[in-house]
This record gives sequence, C-alpha cells and structure tokens, in this order.
Amino acid sequence: MSAKKVDLSVEFCGKKFLNPFMLSSSPVSNSAEMVGRSFDAGWGGVAYKTLVTDRVPIVHPSPRMHGYDYGDKKLVGLQNVEQTTDRGLKPNLLDIAYLKKHWPRHRVMASIMGFSNQEWADLAKAVTDAGADMIELNFSCPHMTVEGSGCKVGQEHDLVEKFTTTAHKVTDLPLIAKLTPNVTDMTIPAMAAKRGGAVGITAINTVKGLSEVGLDDWVPRPNVFGKGAISGYSGPAIKPIGLRFIADLAAHPELKLPLSGIGGIETWVDALEYLLVGASTVQVTTGIIHYGYRIVEDMIEGLSDYMAQKGVSRVQDLVGKAIPHLHETGQFDIKRQGIARYDMDRCVGCGQCYIVCRDAGGFALEWDEKKRRPRQVEEKCLSCMICGFVCPVQGMISFKEMPKAFKRRETITLGRARS
Repeated sequence: MSAKKVDLSVEFCGKKFLNPFMLSSSPVSNSAEMVGRSFDAGWGGVAYKTLVTDRVPIVHPSPRMHGYDYGDKKLVGLQNVEQTTDRGLKPNLLDIAYLKKHWPRHRVMASIMGFSNQEWADLAKAVTDAGADMIELNFSCPHMTVEGSGCKVGQEHDLVEKFTTTAHKVTDLPLIAKLTPNVTDMTIPAMAAKRGGAVGITAINTVKGLSEVGLDDWVPRPNVFGKGAISGYSGPAIKPIGLRFIADLAAHPELKLPLSGIGGIETWVDALEYLLVGASTVQVTTGIIHYGYRIVEDMIEGLSDYMAQKGVSRVQDLVGKAIPHLHETGQFDIKRQGIARYDMDRCVGCGQCYIVCRDAGGFALEWDEKKRRPRQVEEKCLSCMICGFVCPVQGMISFKEMPKAFKRRETITLGRARS
C-alpha cells in the first residue's frame, strides 16, 4: 500500500478532520494569524486559545513560562503560569469567524471558561454565533485562583455536570469537556460531563508541578519578581500520564465517548500511541513551542508510512487498538518467566550493567577483569531489565523467555555477602 493512498481523515464528535493533528488551547493558538499559518503547514484543526468574558482585564504574570532541561536534553518540560487569551472577547470571536471563512475544511474548536454559570452560557452562545465547529469546556486549567474556575471545577463533579448542562442548553454544537489530570480517577468527572451533555472528552491538561528552584535565590521558577508558584507542567515528561488517562477513559465500560489526547506529543510515534490507546485526535503545545508548526509535516509523513507498512488504510482503524491488550497486573501469566539476554559481540565494556545489577537488580552479573566484560549468572537474573535501560548500545541487551522448567536461584542476602 502506498503511503499516499492512506486516509488520515478522522471523525471526532460528528465532525470530519483532515487529519488527527490539532493545536491545543495554548500560546500556539492565540490568533487567527497563528492558526492560519498552522493550517497551511498541515494541521487538521485547532482548539482555539481559551476565551473568557471581558468582565476582568487580562493581565498575565511576567515572566509567564519556565523551560525545564535535563542534562543536554532541552525542554523536556515546560512550566507556565499563563491562564487565558491575552486578547479581548470581540477580537477573538472575529478571528474564529475569519478562520472558518478562509479555511472552511479545517476544524475550529473554541475553548471557553466561565467564572459563573451565566458566563458559561454567554460564552457558549458567542462562539456558536462566531461559527466555531465545536466547543471545548475548559474544566482543567491548573493555575486559576478564582473559585469555580479551571481545575477547581474539574475536581468538583457536580460543577462539571452543571456547567456542561448550561452550555448544552444554549448551543447545538458538540461539547467536549477538557478535564484535569490533577485527580485520582478521571472517569468520574468524565461521566458527570456526559450526563451534562458532553459528547467528547479532552485529556490531559497540564499537571501541577514545580519545574525548578533557583539555587541562588531559592525562588521556584518561573521567578515572578521574587515569587514562584505551583502551576501547570507540560512536555515529553508527562506523556506517560496522558496515555494513562486516555486509556482509562477509553476502557471505561459506560463512558464510550470520543477522546482527544494531549500530553508530551512531539513525534508521529507519540501521536500514534495516543491513537492506539483510544484518542481520535491529538493536540500539541510544548512540541510546537520547541520546534514550531513544521513538526506536523513529519507527523503526517511518519504516520502515513507506518499505516502503509502495516496495511492500514484508515487512521480511524488504529483508534483503541491497544485497549484489548490492557489488563490489571494481577492478570499477568507469572508462570512464564525470562532473563536478560546479552549480545557480547556488541558490548563496549563500560560496566554500567554490572553496577546497576549490583545496586538495584539481582546480583546476576560478575565482572571479568581481563576481558572487561560482564558474565551473567542466568539463574540469578530477575528479568527486571534495568541493565538494558542503562546500556549505551541500543539493542545489545534484550529479554529472553526461558523454558517452564527454569528456576531462579535465591538472591544473595546481606549476611551471606559479609560472610
């Protein structure tokens, strides 16, 4: 199958998207000019930056973001204290109308957040009149300080249902509830949103966190003139959390709503993983902040080539494919056991596997000083595979299933080590 023949279009909440790739409601979707350039680059849709009423002037902290680097890896995370759009309601509504006029095949999902029941109604009606395709209800911003807003709503399930119901009464557009990961079980507020009339769920928003503390001034970052705060943290570091919540929602037996996945997406592989655990569309912010809108070209090419290789003609057919393989840990077949397998011809003799096996594993490696190579004691190996995680040679250490007759030797104890 040719990559050119695969169908990347996807249906989400009754609307057809050219492809599953969207800008999330964030700094990357703050104006028609920005969003239009993203559409030209290849993005299929946008969750337009969260709109609020003009009741309170919008003034953001300065600086509003802080990048988290780890070693030589730049921007593995991003902490921000930004809240909603910088601009008034009217210019944003005009921008939504402009986008729908000039890019009619691209989907514009307006994100809204009210500070009272009436504001939710007013905003829902306003974006409907502006021509938005659908509405994302922001129940998840992690650094709103006003009670009854942001994640404070997402953590109060009755408010999720109430405000969803309010919006549902004034618009016929599909309502998608954007839920907070700063809860234990997201399926509970998701069901509340469904009862209120939501036909889809977006997850996740940023995770509450502290990205860094200044060692010279002891101020958490971003340092806003001597003050820091716990606020939203995003980027590749939160992808496992995002995948977990999307999988939870997709596997719930009663929810059965389309999902839009967010959290740490930078590559087509990241996007594909979200599709496989149940998302129909994926939204991106930090990846764009790091690399620009152009990353969608690689996402489209990579996903298309993957589908062609697998013989999958429609991206819709990939949605949720991993869910049947997701189980509770108690359902694992523990009668089947294995060990780490070493390709010694590729070993560079760094000793990392030997160190980690002694300090965090099963004491299953000895060290040959003459050959500068590890020597495995198979019956001691716990198959934890941490040696493979630290090995600098990709694929040198792999997992090998052992025959059922295989028995592990009791690992060494502290007392025996000293004798």
